[in-house]
Amino acid sequence: MAKRPIPKYDFKAFGAAIKAARTGRKESRKKVSDEMFISPRCLENIENKGQHPSLQIFFELIQRYHISVDQFLLDTPAVFIICLVA
Repeated sequence: MAKRPIPKYDFKAFGAAIKAARTGRKESRKKVSDEMFISPRCLENIENKGQHPSLQIFFELIQRYHISVDQFLLDTPAVFIICLVA
């Protein structure tokens, strides 16, 4: 079976947002990685190299730092549509 000819999503912007949020809270990589049960190297690679995190780690990071994924996953900003029923 051939590989899908679709480029992988670039997580560099996500990693930069995580790093900015972590340093803004003055949390060390060691502290965060210990609390999340991941290696400091894993967190470093997510932040600096755009490594693809597992879905679980991705979810825990966006919850921990209150980051909206819309800015990273959607091509256009989210639009709220209100449906009125007459």
